[in-house]
Amino acid sequence: MSEELTLVKMETEALMKKAISHLEAELTKIRAGKANPTMLDGIVADYYGAPTAIAQIANISVLDARTISVQPWEKNMLQVIERAIIASNIGINPQNDGNVIRLFLPPLTEERRKELVKRCNGEGENGKIAIRNIRRDSIEQIKKLQKDGLSEDAAKDAEAEIQDLTNRYIILVEKHLEAKEKEIMAV
Repeated sequence: MSEELTLVKMETEALMKKAISHLEAELTKIRAGKANPTMLDGIVADYYGAPTAIAQIANISVLDARTISVQPWEKNMLQVIERAIIASNIGINPQNDGNVIRLFLPPLTEERRKELVKRCNGEGENGKIAIRNIRRDSIEQIKKLQKDGLSEDAAKDAEAEIQDLTNRYIILVEKHLEAKEKEIMAV
């Protein structure tokens, strides 16, 4: 019975780690006024009839704190990539000079910074909800094990461990949000 309990705990921690890494991925997509190539992740262009990520058909680099350069490996893909960036609605207008597409990030206004912080907090809340759902599912598994013969003391101890794990991961979400908010609000 204790192996099953250990398995539940390990699975719970693995799922919570996954929730944190998902939160980290979502927070990197929210731009904080600094140029970051990951802002273009998820944008796909039509590459000879197949939707392909821009990173696979062009070289993406950061020229300075506010400029991203996108250089297609094939010149005829310039227009296609430019249209894909415009259609992605990331709030940046691409500048095409015939060889390279440059994305100039405008400085963030105070109002826009507050909107981005709200978006971050929304992502953080989604992360916390996911962690709490994982906790609930794990506790249900422990209760099933208790019905199958696990002692009440062992079940209570396991539930306490799951709660401690949940608290640790909720604090981790808070730390990520705090760091991202500091990054966004820095002028």
